[in-house]
Amino acid sequence: MKKIFQVKDFDNYNEEIRELKGVTFKDVINGNFVTKKIFTKQFRYILFLVVLSFFYISNHYKVENLQKELYYLNKEVKELRYEALTTSSELMSMSKPSEVLKKINKQGIELEELSEPPRILNVPK
Repeated sequence: MKKIFQVKDFDNYNEEIRELKGVTFKDVINGNFVTKKIFTKQFRYILFLVVLSFFYISNHYKVENLQKELYYLNKEVKELRYEALTTSSELMSMSKPSEVLKKINKQGIELEELSEPPRILNVPK
């Protein structure tokens, strides 16, 4: 049976943990922890996580803005729907024959209502 891990690997790991435990808050503020071996070894992974978090924050910000815009657009659509319904009902009431006759009489135009239906005229060619 082949050994997967060697004792040397565990010693390196324990050494890195001890080095990490030696990092104080002052080292973080000064930036001295960046020169530690464990940090330089994992720099690409840490950079990947930072870039990934920026994308996550950016995506979250864009989604919030889209949700706000969607809310306002839905509100506007609802208001326009109510306005269209009101306008169409007003138009229906204004186009009733009795209303048209009242408006004609108000303006003093001398028109009469037809008593018989219109006729179709056939003209020979």
